Amino acid sequence: MKYNMSRMNRFIVLFILVLGFYNAVFAQEFVPPELEFICELKVSIDPALELGETARGKRVIIPINGGTFEGPKMKGVVLRGGADYQYVNSELGRTELEAIYSIKTDDDVLIHVRNIGIIYNPKEDKISSDANSRASYFRAAPKFEAPVDSKYAWLNNAIFICKPEGKNGYISIQVWKVH
Repeated sequence: MKYNMSRMNRFIVLFILVLGFYNAVFAQEFVPPELEFICELKVSIDPALELGETARGKRVIIPINGGTFEGPKMKGVVLRGGADYQYVNSELGRTELEAIYSIKTDDDVLIHVRNIGIIYNPKEDKISSDANSRASYFRAAPKFEAPVDSKYAWLNNAIFICKPEGKNGYISIQVWKVH
């Protein structure tokens, strides 16, 4: 009987160890990253230019003609001369975009922006084809290129996400830093 109890004790200890290992490895709780609001850009655009069908899809170019931006750590203007370059795939309800433009802070620092994202509107949602539809997904990830000797150098060393929305007369781009 003593032999069986010893064997049973080893089994219990082994079971507890395995259970502890399983909990340590597989039952982890992941903490989502925090977001810090950086700014809202209000971007004015000119009418879209349609290049036509290309090997990658229908190419659309939307010229950026200016705007403003403001947030807790920065404020300024969106410079004229940039553009939003898009590949539109109507069959899939998907648009790839790459907006390339520059902003100028109110203390005269130039910052280059390259914003890459997608607009996805499921085929089932034939009624609302605009990017502001509830069924539509419109997100992007801006990359900033700021002078390393400026107070905006922190923009070079972080990941950002944004939520663009079409407004009356401009595009609102709300930008957050991922922590």
